[in-house]
Amino acid sequence: MDSFLIIPATLIFFSVITPISGSYQYHITPNYNISYLQFVDDHGAFLYSQNRTFMAAICNPGKQQIKFYLCVIHVPSTTIIWLANRDAPMSISGKLLLSSDGITISDENSNKKWSTPSLHSSVSALILTEFGNLVLLDHNNVSLWESFRFPTDTVVVGQLLPVEGSLTSSVSDNDLSRGNYSLSVTSSDVILQWSGSTYWKLSMDPNAQRNSNYVVEYLKIDASGITLFARDGLVVVLQVKLLPSDFRFAKLYPSGHFKVISYSGRDQTEDFVWPRDSCDVPYVCGGIKVCSMEGTSNGPVCSCPSGFNSDHQTNGCVLRDASLSLPFACNSSDDQSLKSSRNISYLGLGVGVGSFLTKFSDPVKYGIELSMCKNLCSKDCSCLGLFYKNSSGLCFLNQHQLGSFMSNVAVGSDFLGYIKMFDAVSATDDTNDTSRSRRQVITLVALIIFPSSLLLVIAGLGFQRWRKWKRSIVGPEKSGHLSSSGESEAFSIPGLPVRYDYEDLRVATGNFSSLIGSGGFGAVYKGTLLDGTVVAVKKITNLGVQGKTEFCTEIAVIGNIHHMNLVKLKGFCAQGSQRLLVYEYMNHGSLDRILFGNGPVLEWQERFNIALGTARALAYLHSCCEHKIIHCDVKPENILLHDFFQPKISDFGLSKLLSPEQSSHFTTMRGTRGYLAPEWLTSSAISEKTDVYSYGMVLLELVSGRKNCSPQRVQQSHSLDGGNNTGNSSSASCRSGSLYFPMYALDMHEQGRYLELADPRLEGRVTSEEVQKLVCIALCCVHEESSFRPTMVSVVGMLEGRIEFDHPRLESLNFLRFYGRRFSEPSIIGNDGQQMSYYRTNASASSTSGSGTVHSYSNPSYVSSQEVSGPR
Repeated sequence: MDSFLIIPATLIFFSVITPISGSYQYHITPNYNISYLQFVDDHGAFLYSQNRTFMAAICNPGKQQIKFYLCVIHVPSTTIIWLANRDAPMSISGKLLLSSDGITISDENSNKKWSTPSLHSSVSALILTEFGNLVLLDHNNVSLWESFRFPTDTVVVGQLLPVEGSLTSSVSDNDLSRGNYSLSVTSSDVILQWSGSTYWKLSMDPNAQRNSNYVVEYLKIDASGITLFARDGLVVVLQVKLLPSDFRFAKLYPSGHFKVISYSGRDQTEDFVWPRDSCDVPYVCGGIKVCSMEGTSNGPVCSCPSGFNSDHQTNGCVLRDASLSLPFACNSSDDQSLKSSRNISYLGLGVGVGSFLTKFSDPVKYGIELSMCKNLCSKDCSCLGLFYKNSSGLCFLNQHQLGSFMSNVAVGSDFLGYIKMFDAVSATDDTNDTSRSRRQVITLVALIIFPSSLLLVIAGLGFQRWRKWKRSIVGPEKSGHLSSSGESEAFSIPGLPVRYDYEDLRVATGNFSSLIGSGGFGAVYKGTLLDGTVVAVKKITNLGVQGKTEFCTEIAVIGNIHHMNLVKLKGFCAQGSQRLLVYEYMNHGSLDRILFGNGPVLEWQERFNIALGTARALAYLHSCCEHKIIHCDVKPENILLHDFFQPKISDFGLSKLLSPEQSSHFTTMRGTRGYLAPEWLTSSAISEKTDVYSYGMVLLELVSGRKNCSPQRVQQSHSLDGGNNTGNSSSASCRSGSLYFPMYALDMHEQGRYLELADPRLEGRVTSEEVQKLVCIALCCVHEESSFRPTMVSVVGMLEGRIEFDHPRLESLNFLRFYGRRFSEPSIIGNDGQQMSYYRTNASASSTSGSGTVHSYSNPSYVSSQEVSGPR
C-alpha cells in the first residue's frame, strides 16, 4: 500500500514550518485533547493544511446538534471529503484525544467510540497535507497511518483508490453513517451497487475509452478526468476525460448518484453525474414505487404500481386488497421458509414496468415457463418478487429488498414483473400453528431417528469391516484407490474452486448420459447440481501420467484467473482414479456449431463481437496474469457462446505457464491442424505469438463462415473490371475442387476484393470496409515470422478502433500459397475431403513469388486429430 501514499516533502518536516497566523495550527502533537465546545477557531477547525485548503474539524452536518464527527473538509467548497467515526457519532460533549498511540474519539463518559488501529511506533505529530490527507507521523517523520487508506464516500485529486477498494454513501446529508449504495473498483471497471446488486458501470459512459485489458490496480481522479491505471500507473486501462480544473473530487452521494465535482475559484461544476437518468437509481422512489421521467424536467415522478394505493401518512404504497400482505426477506432458518406455496400469490406490476435487475443481474434460470419461475420464488423465502422475459424464458428473482421500479414503455409486454404476496389470514393461522406443529414434529422425529441411528451405526461398522476384507483380497488399486506410491486421493488445493464428490456429479449428469462434446482427453456432459445450477462436467478418461499433470495444471490455471470472456471453472473432482472438471454451462454451445452449422446465420455484428471478446480473453491470458499463459489450442471448438453470443474461451489443459522473462520451448506438438503456427513445424521457440496465429485463422473463418480447409470450390464472382475474371483467376481455386481459404483471402486482399471473402449467407448485410478491417488484422496475425505478428493487446486496440489496423506484409504471407498448393493436391486429400497433412516430413522447398525467398520445412509426419488436438 506504500505506493498509494502521497505526502509532500514540504509537509513532512513540519518542525521548520512557522504558522502564518497564530489562530491556525498546521500540526498538533500528542496529549492534545479537544471537544466541539473547545474549537481553536471560529470555523470549528483544530488543524489546517499549510495553505488552508483543507481543515480537520469536529463537524456537525446540518447543525442538528445530535451527531458529531471527526471530518476533513475542503474549505473553499465546504465539502466533507473524509470522516472517521461515521458509524459511531459522538455527542456534543464527546472528545477527541491525540496520544502517542494515535487518535481516539470518546463520549462524555470516556467510552471509546472510534480510534486508529494499533501502530508499530509512537506518534509524534498529526498533520493535514495539501491533498487533504490526515497523517500520523513518528519521530522520523515516517507515516504511521493515513486517512487516504480508509476512504469513506469521496476521492480527491492526489488520492488513489486501489482495486477492491470502495466508497460507501451516507444515509443522508445529516446522517453520515453508511448507506446502501457503494462504489467498487474491480479488476476491469468501476461499478455502483445497491444492497449488493449492480446498477451502473463506468465503462457504460459514452465518453469512456478502454485502452487496454490489463488488470486494474487503482482509480485516480486528476486534472484529465477519471482514470483506471495498471502497471504502477504506466498503463491506462479505462478513462473518462473531463475538462481541466483547479480542484476536483468524486463523491458517492446519499441519493445513489456518483458525481465528479470541479471547483475553480468560487465556481462549482458537476463534470460527471451517473446514473444520468434518476430512475436508474434503485431506491430513488423508495420501496415498491414506480419511477418515471417522462413529461417532466423537475426530476423523477414517483407513483404506486397497479394493485397499490398511495399512503399519504407514510408517503409509501399500501395494498388495495386487505386480505393480502407483503412478505419480509428471511434467512434460511426463518419460519417463512416453511410456508406452503398455497399461501403465496403474485401481483402483476402491469405492462411497461421494468427494473435495474434485468440490466445487470444474471437470471437464475434460462428458458423456463413463467410458472416455474414463480415456483422458484415461492420456494425461496428471500425472494420478494420476480421479472420474467417472455421471449427467452429468462427468470430474475428480486431478493432481500424491493426497490423502486422503472416505468419504461420500451419494455413492452416482453418483461413481466410480479410482487410476491401472502394470504394474510392463512399467514396468521400458520403463525399460530407453528409452535404446535413443531412440537408434533419433534416428537415424531425422536421416535424415528433414535432406532434408525442405531441401525446406521451398526451398518457403518459392518461396511468398514467389509472394505478391509475386500482390500485384503483385491488390493488398493482395484478397489478404486491409488496405491501408496501414487497420488493421494485426498489432495486439496487451497483457494481454488469447489471440490465435488464423484457420486454427486454422477447423479447430476444422469450417470453421464447427456454427452455434449468430446476430445482427446475425455468427454463433456451436461449436468444439473442439487441447487439447480446447470453445469458442464468434463470427465477425463484417458488419464496417463501426463494426463494427471495436465489435469492439475488446468485446475491451477483456470481456478486463479477471472475474465468475462473465459469459461469459469466452478469446481473439480479428484476421487480415486476419477478426474473431473465442472464448468459453467454455455447454453449456445461452441462457435463451430453455430458458424458452420445449418442453423440461423450469425450476423456481422455478432461475429465482430465474438472476435473482439475472444481477442480480449487472449490478451488477458498473455499480458494480465501473474504468469504468461499460452492457450496452444485456439479454435472455434474451444470458443463457447453464452447469452447474446458472448464468447468465452475454454480448455486450458494444453496451456503452459511462463514467467514474464521466459521464452520457453515445448518438446511436444500441441494444438489442432489448420490452426498450428509454422514455428511448431520448424523447431522454433513457441511463444504467445502461436496463439496470435491461431486467432488469425479463426478470424478468417468468422469472416467466411466456413472452415479454412474445406472441400468447397470458390464461386466465381464478378471482378472489379466488370466480371471478366479469366486469365487472372484466383490461384486458390484448386483443380481438386477444394479450397485453402487463407490463400484465397491473400489473393483477394491483393486485389482489394474484400466482399468476395464475406459469408454469402449475409447477403450484403456487411460493407467492404468492415470485411477489410478483419481480413487485414487476420492476415497480420498469420505472418510466417512470429515477430511480425501483433500482440493480442494490439489486436484488441485495432478491433476497438483505438489503433489504426495494420496492413499485412505480403512477403511474410507467401507461405500460405505453398500450403494452399499442397492442400489442393489429390494425394493429400483424405476421404473426408479435409487436408490430411500439409505437415509432411521433408516437404519440398517453395520458391516464393515476389521476394525470391526459399522456405524449407522439416515437418513431422502426419498425426491424428486425437494426438494433436486437446480436449473440447
